[in-house]
Amino acid sequence: MKKIPIKDVVKGSIAEEMNIEPGDKLLSVNGEEIVDILDYKFQTFDEVVTVLIEKPDGEEWEIEIEKDENEDLGIVFEEQLIDTARNCANKCIFCFMDQLPDKVRKTLVFKDDDFRLSFMTGNYVTLTNSGYRDLDRIIKYHLSPINISVHATDGEVRKMILQNKNADRILDYITYLTDHDIHVNAQIVLCRDINDGKVLDKTIEDLSKFFPKLLCIAIVPVGLTKYRKDLYPLKSWDKESCAAVIDQVEKWQEKFKKEVGSRVVYVADEFFVQAEREIPDYKYYEDFPQLEDGIGMLAYFTKNFDKEYKKLKKTELHKTITIPTGKSAYKFILEKAKLLEKKITGLKINVYPIENDFFGNLITVTGLITGGDMIKQLKGLELGDELFLSRNMLKDDEDIFLDDTTLEEVEKALGIKAVITEYDGSDFIQKVLQK
Repeated sequence: MKKIPIKDVVKGSIAEEMNIEPGDKLLSVNGEEIVDILDYKFQTFDEVVTVLIEKPDGEEWEIEIEKDENEDLGIVFEEQLIDTARNCANKCIFCFMDQLPDKVRKTLVFKDDDFRLSFMTGNYVTLTNSGYRDLDRIIKYHLSPINISVHATDGEVRKMILQNKNADRILDYITYLTDHDIHVNAQIVLCRDINDGKVLDKTIEDLSKFFPKLLCIAIVPVGLTKYRKDLYPLKSWDKESCAAVIDQVEKWQEKFKKEVGSRVVYVADEFFVQAEREIPDYKYYEDFPQLEDGIGMLAYFTKNFDKEYKKLKKTELHKTITIPTGKSAYKFILEKAKLLEKKITGLKINVYPIENDFFGNLITVTGLITGGDMIKQLKGLELGDELFLSRNMLKDDEDIFLDDTTLEEVEKALGIKAVITEYDGSDFIQKVLQK
């Protein structure tokens, strides 16, 4: 039986109450062997759970636990999945990890393509290294919705994009999952002259047949860094090509809105910004099904900003703040800053667009700004009292940027206190008002 080392125990948790300690090993739950996090979550879901623990001296403790349904036991394992994460079996022509410089956050170098991480962290998976045994586990544990990187439903095009001879099974897999009541979020990384145009039409049409089990289709532009040496030649998106994608998708949205009452398919905000088109309003995005994929983030920010702004009374606040932002969001953030300056006497907001020297100037989103670029480009400028940074610049569980520069190092180098803001507009205003 697999013995799973326990790395830590959460303070005040059930596990601590039961005298489970770091260094112990988990042998089974409810008499069942635990292979990975899915087994563990499933077996510990109920109100009565029996765990078998091995202490460092080899003594085995069988502990019966009564708890609330789905209440976590508070056991922390060495690996998030308990099992080892699966390596990606693809060699995608657009893979961002193949375009990284040497000094980059270590966790970015590992290429995973694990359906379990889709459940745990919202990762997108291609399913090329999954078989029907894995699909059956998704169904058994009802891991719904699952986020799938589709890119194209044309088998030959998908095999070419993923550089994987097994990539043409995607429609069969989605059919199998949706037939067993698993919902799907689909993602398309759009590459010019490869999976756009007629190929994109076919992909949207094929996927739409799975509605309503298909929740959303998110279309995002390929990201190209300056490190594409000896990689597949890809074209960058420009104003005209982005506008063409928006127009193409809007025809599908009109069709779906009439037929099923939802737009179903959306393009990332970057397409609108680069095409110099007005960002759609809040209602356009319905329930924001793929906000974290950059779909509707600007509309979401605006909605919450406007709501908070209407409540804001004319006030006085003497302080200066600086907001570094990606070039694509610069005009948007500057507009919001000017509104606040008009209503708050004494407030000055500096908005500085950061050129992405680390990845290359084709990368313009705020979330990929590095600490090193900020230090180089902001040093010597008027910064004021506080540096406002968007949460998505930092690692989820640690205050480090993509180049492994820490938040503390940025504060020290620039001589300013950093304030981390959530990307919802209202939090931004609330933190501006803090004295």
